[in-house]
Amino acid sequence: MSLRTRLGLASAVAVAVAVALATGATYLIVRGELRGQVDDALRGRADVAGHMGRGPGMMGGFGRGGLDLPTPALGGAAGYLQLVSADGTTSRGAGQDVALPITSRTLAVAAGSGHGFLADATVAGTHIRMLTVPLTTGLALQIARPLTEVDSVLDRLRLILALVGAGGIGLAALLGFGVARTALVPVRRLTETAEHITVTHDLTRRVEPVQGDELGRLAASFNTMLDELEGSLKAQRQLVADASHELRTPLTSLRTNVELLGRGGLKAKERAAVLGEVSAQIEELTALVADVVELSRDGESEHALEDVRLDLLVRDAVERAQRHTPLLRFETELEETIVRGAPERLHRAVANLLDNAAKWSPPDGVVEVVVRGGEVGVRDHGPGIAPEDLPHVFDRFYRAAAARALPGSGLGLAIVRQVAEAHGGSATAEPAEGGGSIFRLRLSAMS
Repeated sequence: MSLRTRLGLASAVAVAVAVALATGATYLIVRGELRGQVDDALRGRADVAGHMGRGPGMMGGFGRGGLDLPTPALGGAAGYLQLVSADGTTSRGAGQDVALPITSRTLAVAAGSGHGFLADATVAGTHIRMLTVPLTTGLALQIARPLTEVDSVLDRLRLILALVGAGGIGLAALLGFGVARTALVPVRRLTETAEHITVTHDLTRRVEPVQGDELGRLAASFNTMLDELEGSLKAQRQLVADASHELRTPLTSLRTNVELLGRGGLKAKERAAVLGEVSAQIEELTALVADVVELSRDGESEHALEDVRLDLLVRDAVERAQRHTPLLRFETELEETIVRGAPERLHRAVANLLDNAAKWSPPDGVVEVVVRGGEVGVRDHGPGIAPEDLPHVFDRFYRAAAARALPGSGLGLAIVRQVAEAHGGSATAEPAEGGGSIFRLRLSAMS
């Protein structure tokens, strides 16, 4: 069953319950009002009859034939009267031969031990409303009035309410299905877009903007998700294309050297040189593949997060960089700092910053490393960054014109930015006063 059908049925059921309660309440109110009018008329008739029975003409009014009050059959609107004595003897007016029902409660009223009461009864096939009240000692008065007109009105009212209720429920069901269809248009568009993307893998399609309600926010969130997916897919494709381009050169060179070794005829010195070049190319290729794998995570980390002493981590990275570049001098100012992160990835990012600084520093240069307040700052004293290159230094595979003669793939700083963003931080670069560049890795320090 579709969502539209369920909503339509739910609205129809809700309206049906509301209509049933409303029609039921209406019927009970009208029924109570009509019967209340009959009861009031019976009480008024009883008061008149009581005064006649207690007045100066009591003996004329009450004879062996009862109370003579001309009335239609079963009293009509004026009421049908019957006197009941405590022993059950009854008396009615002239020409009134139909006896009203007598119960033990009626005899108790006649005997003076009970109170007056109203009751329904059926006499000679006629539905009546009957009032029983004490008249004098040992005598009760029964006044009946037919409910034929009231019942007829109530029968017609039930029919009218049933027809109106059925029509209202049917109309509500139609309107409910129509409203559900209209209200679910954004959902249908969302479903069609999702199905289209599933079949065609076309992430450029978007859901049309809708009103600013919950469905509108859902559509906006869906479009945002598609934007993120499209951007991620483009980035992955670009990464694959760039990696393919970068891998082509070392693979070609490696194949050439391997083919050269395969031909034989090389002198020992030449063979050693070729083997050294092959080894270097393999290392370069290994590093490039590792960098591509790192970037392919797109910010996801396979490492558990923990509290990390950033100053100690940087100190270890500096010691390693010093061993690889013994001619450089690394000056450190490391303030004790604790951050939350993955130690391996943070170490990789800091090592990349140090490698970048070493690459651009003169052979006997100085690299300054500072850790303070969750920030790692690395300054070199090299030629600095050209203004046109500054916005792109953290882009994947970006290499400035001056860097193309140097080793590297252009992925080191891209990994730094990715690690920073994965830890909720940032990576920036800026020219340093007096020459060189300053690279900053900013993280959230724990207090």
